[in-house]
Amino acid sequence: MEMKGIDNPALVISDDTEPDVHPRMCVLKREEGQGFGFYLSKDAGCRGHVVRQVEPWSSAELGGLKKGDRILEVNEDFVDDKEHSTVRVQASGLKLYLLVLSAQDYEFVVSEGRDLMSLASAYRPIEGCSRPRLCYITKEPGSGLGLSIIPIEGERGRYHLSPVTDGPAERAGVQNGDRLIWINGAMISALSYAALSKMVKKCEDHVTVLVIDSRSEVCYNRMGIPIIPAFAKTHNLPYRPKTLHLTQGPQGYGFLLRQEKLRSGRIAHVLREIDPCSPAETAGMEDGELVLAVNGEQVEDAEHEAVVSKIRQSGQQVTLTTISVPGRDYYTQLGISPLLFYEDHTPKREQFPNPPPPHQEVHQNPPHPRLCVLHKEGAGFGFNLGCVQNKPGTYIGQVMMGSAGERAGLCERDVVVEVNGQNVEEEYFDEVVRLIKEGGTPLSLLVMEGLGYEKLRNARQPVSSGLKCKSHENY
Repeated sequence: MEMKGIDNPALVISDDTEPDVHPRMCVLKREEGQGFGFYLSKDAGCRGHVVRQVEPWSSAELGGLKKGDRILEVNEDFVDDKEHSTVRVQASGLKLYLLVLSAQDYEFVVSEGRDLMSLASAYRPIEGCSRPRLCYITKEPGSGLGLSIIPIEGERGRYHLSPVTDGPAERAGVQNGDRLIWINGAMISALSYAALSKMVKKCEDHVTVLVIDSRSEVCYNRMGIPIIPAFAKTHNLPYRPKTLHLTQGPQGYGFLLRQEKLRSGRIAHVLREIDPCSPAETAGMEDGELVLAVNGEQVEDAEHEAVVSKIRQSGQQVTLTTISVPGRDYYTQLGISPLLFYEDHTPKREQFPNPPPPHQEVHQNPPHPRLCVLHKEGAGFGFNLGCVQNKPGTYIGQVMMGSAGERAGLCERDVVVEVNGQNVEEEYFDEVVRLIKEGGTPLSLLVMEGLGYEKLRNARQPVSSGLKCKSHENY
C-alpha cells in the first residue's frame, strides 16, 4: 500500500530565493455597539478580501489597517479562500485580530504562485519561543491574588510578576519573572502604575491576565509579532465553549432553538426544551446555552432563520458550539471571542453514538447522505481517501483525531458520493483525488455510511468485504 500526502518529502515545495514579504498583525478594539471603522469587499473576478475604506480616527486606523490591504486571517482563521459572506468580523467580539498583506505584497505573492496559507502560518513565533499564557486568578481569603506586580525600573508601562509559592496566581499558571501584558482586557502599556493598582484593587474575586516569560517576550518583539490573546495558551479559564456532536434520532435532535434578548441586551440563539433521552441530551446539551457556531461556522451575528436552515441542511449529523450565558458575558467583558479557544476542547469522535447491532437495523430510518464541509488547515483536511483496486468509487479511510475532517462529521468507511457538488460514484480514485485537490477550500463532501449506501445501491460488493485498498491519499 503506497502512502501519499503531507508526509511525503517529494510533495514539499520550497524556494529559498523568495523575497522577504511580511504580513502585518492589526489589533482592533471597539466599544459595545460600535463598529471597527473599515469596509471590506471582494470584487468579482478578483482574489482576496480587500479593505476598501478606513474611517479617520477609527479603531481600524489606530490598529494600523490601511486602504487596499488584503485580509489573510481573521482571529487566526485563514479566510483568503473563503466566500466573502463567511468572513464575519462582527462576530469576533470587542477585539479583532487581522493578519494582512499590503496590496503590493499581495499581488506579488499571488503572481509568484506562492502559498498564502503557508505564508500566514509562518507568521508565528519561532521554535523555542513560548507562547503567552492567559491566566484566570481567583482571590483567596487571607492571600488575595497571591501576586506582586513590580514596575521595571526605567521602563514606563512595563511590569514583571512575582507570585507567592503555591498561591492562587502560581496555581493559575503565572511564573516568577513573567511580564504582564494585559489585564481584564486592558493593555498594560496604556496604564500608569496608579491606574493599574486601582484596577487590581477594584476587581471583586478574580482577575484575568495575559503574561509571557521575559525570554519569549524578547523573541516576539524581535520578530515584530504582537503579544495578544489570540496566540495564548489558556490556564484555568472558568468558562469554555462546548462542542456538541449530534446524530439525528427517529424524533429528530430533541431540542428547540429560539432567538432571545439577554439581560445584557445581546440578541442570541438559545437552546431550549431539551427532550429527555434525546440525542441533544445525550450529547450534553443544557437548557439556556447559547449557540456560537454550527459545523464550525460562526453564527452569533446571523439571522435566526439562517441558523435554523444551517442545522436542517446539515443532514443527519450536526456539530454545535455552545456556551453558557455567564460564559458569554465573561468573554464580552474581556473583549475577546470565546471561539478563539474552542478548538482545543472538541470532544473525541468516540462520542458519536455507536452503530446499532444488526438485529436492530430493521427499526431504523432509511439511511441518508450527509454533507460535510471542511476548511483546510495547516496539515490539510485531516483524512485519508481509499478505494477498491481497479474499481470506481472511493471511501473515507482514517480520520485524524481533532482534524477538520472529524469536526465536519466524516467517519471511517463513509462512501464519497459527491465532491463540491459533482457526483463521483462512478469515478476512479485518481479522478476523485484530482477533484479534491483542485476544489480548494472549503471542501464539500456528500458522504454516506458504507452499509447504508450498499443497501440503496444493492449492486456493489460492500466496501467492508475485505478487498484490498489501492492506496490512500492524505489531505
